[in-house]
Amino acid sequence: MGARSKYRKRAVDVLYEADLRGADAVTLLAERVGSPDVPPVNDYTIALVEGITANRARIDELISEHAEGWTLARMPAVDRAVLRLGVYELLWAADVDDAVAISEAVELAKQLSTDDSPRFVNGVLDSIARIAVHLRAAL
Repeated sequence: MGARSKYRKRAVDVLYEADLRGADAVTLLAERVGSPDVPPVNDYTIALVEGITANRARIDELISEHAEGWTLARMPAVDRAVLRLGVYELLWAADVDDAVAISEAVELAKQLSTDDSPRFVNGVLDSIARIAVHLRAAL
């Protein structure tokens, strides 16, 4: 697993925990930064969590629009976290290629979620990637 893949997984872990606790992900992450009880938090993980949190309303709106037959509330929490990461990297991370953003999210779904989740994550992100150029222009 590459360095950025590890940082993405760490971000998903924080997003997932915050979702389950009903807590703010940035606050949760801030409690960990510099704590002697947890490994150091990389800057990319911090940037992902902060960016996803700052743009969460738009990210969730896009996921809801493209997750055919699923509401956010019905999705497993880990799938929500992975999709939020994927959408953020597709639209706001200019240094991440669309194919890489989707591939990384699908791999996280394989590692962390159900057998059906990778295909679901791929479908939602692929649908958003098809219109990403237009979405980025409107940001």
